[in-house]
Amino acid sequence: MSEAPENVRLIGGEMLLWSDASNMAGITDWRGAALELIRRMIPPSGRVLLVGPHPQLLVDDVVARAGTTAALLRSYPDACALGDRHPGLEVFCGRLEVFDADEPYDLVLALDGLLRTHSAEAPAAAWSESLGALTGLLAPGGRLVLGVRNDLGVDRFMEARPADRDGGDDQWAPHGFDPSYPGGPGALDGGLENAGLSILRCYAAYPCRQAPRALLAREALAFDLPEALTFPLSARGGDRMLVADPLRLTRLVFRHRLGEELAPLWLAVATRPGGAGEAAELPLGLIEEGSALHELTRSGTRRLPDGEERPVPAGRVVEEILVEACAREDVRAVREVLAELAAWVEESGDMSSATDSLVYDGERFAAIGPGRIPSRTPEPRVVLCRILWRFAVRLLAAGHHHPWPWPLEADQLTLTLCGMAGRPCGPGDLDLARKLDAELGQPAELAEHAPTYRDLLGARDRLADQLTAALARISRLETKLSYRERELVRAKAKLRRSQRKATAYRRTLGYRLSRRLARPRKVARRVIRLLSG
Repeated sequence: MSEAPENVRLIGGEMLLWSDASNMAGITDWRGAALELIRRMIPPSGRVLLVGPHPQLLVDDVVARAGTTAALLRSYPDACALGDRHPGLEVFCGRLEVFDADEPYDLVLALDGLLRTHSAEAPAAAWSESLGALTGLLAPGGRLVLGVRNDLGVDRFMEARPADRDGGDDQWAPHGFDPSYPGGPGALDGGLENAGLSILRCYAAYPCRQAPRALLAREALAFDLPEALTFPLSARGGDRMLVADPLRLTRLVFRHRLGEELAPLWLAVATRPGGAGEAAELPLGLIEEGSALHELTRSGTRRLPDGEERPVPAGRVVEEILVEACAREDVRAVREVLAELAAWVEESGDMSSATDSLVYDGERFAAIGPGRIPSRTPEPRVVLCRILWRFAVRLLAAGHHHPWPWPLEADQLTLTLCGMAGRPCGPGDLDLARKLDAELGQPAELAEHAPTYRDLLGARDRLADQLTAALARISRLETKLSYRERELVRAKAKLRRSQRKATAYRRTLGYRLSRRLARPRKVARRVIRLLSG
């Protein structure tokens, strides 16, 4: 064991060879939304405690902003690395239950939860006991920010791999065996209140527990959120094995107002009574959109840090409208939407939109978020061709049903859709559309992803129906072919019998005599014709 830095203190229960910072540990990668929330709560001259592992970016930001910062880690290698990176930071290494702070803290951050505050050196404490120990570290009026993973989060229904142990060996006793672990928002509220805390705000984190990029308060989730706001909050990509389409499932969660109950994880902000704790300064929601961060307000969204508030556009996402119309084989509805879309592209001049980033309320289209602007202004025909090419790629890659021939490729389907929109395009326009898509930096993501298990099952059922119909047709053709073969065999047999009869007739005496008697007469007729002619 290497010598610990001077700012690292061992308190008991430290894990000397274990590191929570390894890739297998599955630490939640909190980014812009969580950083903004924490920045609003950091007391400039107060004391802040980080409990458990946190992303390096978050730790560095807290250390730079807080007056006094300390950290509590169970991993000795992680504690030494953190102490070396921040010499002025006081790092405690050991179990949460044995930590005794000299002074309480004004802000305690445990965004990774309480599961990685235990040690293999002793039996894991119950969740409620760990929460009680965490509450004892808070000063009166101090705030606690606690992350809690949801065992019934929407991401659990999408992932095919078992999630009870998260694929790692850091959970020696799965928390599912802990009856005090919260199984829903109500149980979480009850656990915090039993620990002597008052809840200021509870956020639902989306789209997944690995890398949340949106925090939505329960006050916001109680209403019917616009699709332009909830549509992007679906986890997709990486090496995940998906059971169902995240986009469909997440949309159903918000549509049925189960956004809080089925959130991948919760982020609770609570305070210990005895001090001033204003909930008004906490945002209603924070949403990352690429490199931009937006705050959810009562009437819309506002881009941080100083953007203007704008309303969230109403309507349904165009991609969903088209997918549903294709599933019904309603070609007329597809043609009408595409014609309206083509007219909107020509009028608005928007060059970066796509069917998955546009909403349509039946009268007008609106972009969900601003996109990049290409270096050159393309023709509207090329812009429309790019939009429809992206849709064709996503439609075919996801295995959705559509009314066109099944073996149709994305390029062929794109040209068909352009024709249905009343803006025929050729292969040259399609090449320009692909170049425009690459320049905008928005590749058709589904082209690189295999369909989900449910999509594969749906495709298998459709192929099974087609195969059944083909086998039935083959069976009918085989029956007809067998009948024709039998007719041919009978015809050949009849022909052979006729040939045998003819052969037998030629061998008869009467036939031979008639042939010999017929020859003189023929000779005589020929001589007479020669003499007379």
